[in-house]
Amino acid sequence: MEYQINSMNARKEFIEIADEQDRNYWAARLGVTAEKLKSVVKAIQSMEFSIVKEYLTMEKIKSGNTYSRFLNPS
Repeated sequence: MEYQINSMNARKEFIEIADEQDRNYWAARLGVTAEKLKSVVKAIQSMEFSIVKEYLTMEKIKSGNTYSRFLNPS
C-alpha cells in the first residue's frame, strides 16, 4: 500500500527545450542529439520525460531488424 501512495505522489519530469543547457542535459540523458530531442517533442507535442523516453524507445524498436522482419516476413 505504501508503494502505491509513493508512486501516485511521484513528481513528473519535464524537458525544457527552450533552454540550451537543459536541452543538452536531456538529450544526453536520452542518448540523442539536441536536434532529435526538439523534433521528437514537436512531433509528439509533449515535454514530459516519460512520454518522450517511451516514444524514443518505440522508435528504436521499430527501426530494429527483428521488428522489420516481423512486419515483412520473407
